[in-house]
Amino acid sequence: MLEISQPAPDFTLPVTGGDAVTLSALQGKAVVLYFYPRDDTPGCTKESIGFSEHLDAFKDAGALVFGISRDTMAKHDKFTAKHDLTVPLLADVDGTVTESYGVWVEKNMYGKKSMGIERATYLIDAQGNIANIWRKVKVPGHVEEVLEAVRAL
Repeated sequence: MLEISQPAPDFTLPVTGGDAVTLSALQGKAVVLYFYPRDDTPGCTKESIGFSEHLDAFKDAGALVFGISRDTMAKHDKFTAKHDLTVPLLADVDGTVTESYGVWVEKNMYGKKSMGIERATYLIDAQGNIANIWRKVKVPGHVEEVLEAVRAL
C-alpha cells in the first residue's frame, strides 16, 4: 500500500491527443492522478467534467491533472469528445499502473464480487513524492478539495 511521502511509482502511458506521458519526466510540477472505474458512467463523467472545468485553476496552481482508467484510447477519445473534456486521460489497458497504485481492488456490488478500480486520487509533489491520497472518493466536492491541497503545497 502506498503512503504519503513515498516516491510515486513511475509509468509511461498513452494519453488522449496521441502522445504518451511519463510521470518521472514531469518532475518540477505537481501532478494529480485521479483513478476512475470506467468511461461514460455517471460518477466518472461527473468527476472528469469537474476536473475539466477546474483545469485552468490547477494549471495556475502549478499542477498537471490526468485521469486514469483501464479503458482503451478509443473509448477515452469517444468519452472526451462526447463530454468536451479538457482533462487528459491515460489508458492503463493492462492494469500495471492501477495495480502499482493499489487501486485495483475487489468490489462488492449487490452481493456480487468483482475486480475493479477503486475511485482514488493521488497528489504528487514537484519532487515526485506522494503528497496526499484520497481513497474511496465521493465525487461531490472532491475536485475542489484536491485543488485546495494543490494550492497548499
